Order: sequence, then C-alpha cells, then structure tokens
Amino acid sequence: MRLYLLPISTRRTLLYCQRLNTGAVEKQTLSDRIQTKVVRTWADWERKEDGVQKKIVNWGNYIFRRIPYEEWGLKSVPPLSQSRKEAELRGTEKVEVVYPESLLAKDKVSTILEKLATEREGLHKQRLLWCFIGMPITAPIGILPVVPNLPFFYLAYRAWSHWKALSGGKHIKFLLQNNLLTLTPSPIVDAVYANQKYPLPSTPEPTTNPGAEKLGGLDSSPDIKTPNPEGETMLLSQANGKKMTQALDLPQLEVELERAIWQVETAIKKRNEELGSHTPQPESDDATTVKQEDKKSQ
Repeated sequence: MRLYLLPISTRRTLLYCQRLNTGAVEKQTLSDRIQTKVVRTWADWERKEDGVQKKIVNWGNYIFRRIPYEEWGLKSVPPLSQSRKEAELRGTEKVEVVYPESLLAKDKVSTILEKLATEREGLHKQRLLWCFIGMPITAPIGILPVVPNLPFFYLAYRAWSHWKALSGGKHIKFLLQNNLLTLTPSPIVDAVYANQKYPLPSTPEPTTNPGAEKLGGLDSSPDIKTPNPEGETMLLSQANGKKMTQALDLPQLEVELERAIWQVETAIKKRNEELGSHTPQPESDDATTVKQEDKKSQ
C-alpha cells in the first residue's frame, strides 16, 4: 500500500492511497465486490445518450463532485481487517508515504496524516447516524412503480461513504500508532511542483479553520510564489494536476486531483467574495486555452 500526500494549496493537502498487490493480503470482500459492480453499472449508464439513467448519472456526478475531497481521500484507504493488521505488524505488507520534500518537512508528515485521519471523524459519525435515521423514512418511496427511490439510495450511499471514510481514518491512526510508515520523498513529485506556473488563485485569509498551519517547506522553496503568506495560495493548477498523474503513472489519481483542485479554487474564490476583495484572480489553464482558441477562430 502506498499513500500519497499532495499539497493542493498552502493550507490543504490531498491524501490518496494506491493499493499494491491487490489480493495478496486478503480476498476481495463483499463490499469490494458490490463496489466493483456499482462502478461498472455506473459506467454503462454514463455511456447512454439520454433517458432516466443518463439523468441519474448527471445528477450523481454533480453530487459526487461536491463531496469533500478529504472524504474521498480517506475512502481510498482500505479498511483495517484482521488479516491486513497482522500482515502490517509482521512487516509483510509495507506502507509507504510519498510526499514532496520541497513542500512538506519530513517531521510534519505524520502530523498531517494524523490531522487528515481525525479532523472530520466527528462529522462522519454524525452524518452516518442521520443517514441511518433517514433511510427508513425514505424507503416507502420505493413503492411507487415509476419513480426511482433516489432519496433512499442517496442516503444509503452516503452512509456507506461515511463508514468508508471512518474506516480509512482508523487504518491511518493504526499505522501511526505502531510506527509502520516508511516516509519516501519523491523527486518526481517535487519536479511537477517546481514546474508550476504562477500566479495562481490566492486569498489573504485561509479557507480552512484559523488554527490550520501552512506547509512547512514554503519559506525555503524559491519556486513557490505566495502573495498571501498568512492566507492561502493554490499550489497546483488543473493542467499541472494532469501532469502529476502522468509523471506518477497513476491515471486513477486524475479525478481525485481534479476534484480537489476545483473545490479549493472554489473555496478561495468564495473567501475573496466574502472579504470583498476585488483583486483579479488568475484564470485557470483551461480558461486561457479556450480564449486562445477563440482568438484563432476569429
């Protein structure tokens, strides 16, 4: 198993887990088989041109994009089963943490992981409880022969999602408590950040809670431009996020980075609007490309 810590802004970091040697530690669980089936069905529905199924997919993708990226990150970490726990304690299942040394100080990596594993724990427990309360209330809608019971399926999915996030956080806490993580600075990841073009969206006040620390390696990194040292500045654009997935040869990471970058950019824009900031924000790479193509077509 390999964990990636990829800073999105000077205050926020994406966690992503890559499973290695799937099946070597334990057999696929019932939950994993159901998840695989749902993913295949969803992909089939996405290929449809119209109809109810296509509308459900469009609605679902709209919802998925707004689920916090921190939750998706924890969900990528497999639950801590008994067989996996024994394998990790014996050392037969290694857990590596890949991070950019230019942005994250080595002595801060464990702190960041612990924060990501625990800061939303209370929220997930609360939302899981509300989903369990709401599911029996929405179940009777399924009696209607024409209308799909979307409220029930949504609550069921969110309940599973919160449980997965809680399980992932529990697994990370176990690894930290037993000192089972191997920290591995990545020159490949550092190179992607070093090639990032600036300026990027920024705000004079953080979008996180007031106690959130900024990344440890910013002051010593000459490549990072932070116009608001006490606030928050993006560190990755959408274009560079795609380069990251290509450099790491992790195509499945692309959607996670795209979602996280979009969410943080949106939060920074909203914070600037709240502060009444009229400072023009840099356009995204995608917007710049569209404008260039429009000029060429004229």
